[in-house]
Amino acid sequence: MAHVTLTDQNFEGEVLQSDAPVLVDFWAPWCGPCQMMGPVIDELATEFDAGTIKIGKLNVDENKMAAGKYEVLSIPAFLMFKGGKKVDQLVGGVSKEKMKEFIEKHTA
Repeated sequence: MAHVTLTDQNFEGEVLQSDAPVLVDFWAPWCGPCQMMGPVIDELATEFDAGTIKIGKLNVDENKMAAGKYEVLSIPAFLMFKGGKKVDQLVGGVSKEKMKEFIEKHTA
């Protein structure tokens, strides 16, 4: 499974109405740590089953409403949603192992 490209327009349908937990990567093209995390997120998106978790990326420059609503002040920020609500977050560049643990904590 590849990651889902999220926008202010599809955020509710893809994230808030999802049956599976959703990890949202809030990022921007000019952000160095975001660029570093991009391949990690893409790898994890292919490693996890689509029914277990959905992984999406939201460009904060192009989609200010979702970033503002969830008070994303630093990027990269990784927010976990379950049942339409934000349940956890991780901010900054982290190792693939740490990101995998973060996902597994919410999919077990």
